[in-house]
Amino acid sequence: MSRLKEMYQNEIVDAMIKKFGYKNVMEVPKLDKIVINMGVGEAKDNAKVLETAVKELETITGQKVVVTRAKKAIANFKLREGMAIGCKVTLRGEKMYEFLDRLVNLALPRVRDFRGVNPNAFDGRGNYALGIKEQIIFPEIEYDKVDKVRGMDVIIVTTAKTDEEARELLTQFNMPFEK
Repeated sequence: MSRLKEMYQNEIVDAMIKKFGYKNVMEVPKLDKIVINMGVGEAKDNAKVLETAVKELETITGQKVVVTRAKKAIANFKLREGMAIGCKVTLRGEKMYEFLDRLVNLALPRVRDFRGVNPNAFDGRGNYALGIKEQIIFPEIEYDKVDKVRGMDVIIVTTAKTDEEARELLTQFNMPFEK
């Protein structure tokens, strides 16, 4: 079992019950899933770009990646319906906790001029969205083999009802929010 999951089961549940006064352990919010999405706009011109993005995302997450396709045609972007324009992966269970652990303790501290993540990036329903500007902050990516620096979106989905509960949950997982 990963360190974060153990920490959740032992300490975080107790802290959340104490702060929000839950009557039942099942009321305590928990992580549901983490979705990592990489939009690759250049893929419409060059299919190799998407292949490298898929490989990098699989290396970071350790799970098979799904290629996302355009839902509708947009002439201004020279985009046709069904063209491959990105990739995403949904992490649950053990892999989700391991990824969050690596994100918080290894990757985010490697970001240049890092002062913490935006505490206001919640969606109103207890989910948190985080944009990462470069994939090279992950230790699994070898800097010499990177053809182009690409960003990604990390969406952390929780079972929390409010943003306040979700913020407290992520704070308990040592998410470095800006002061």
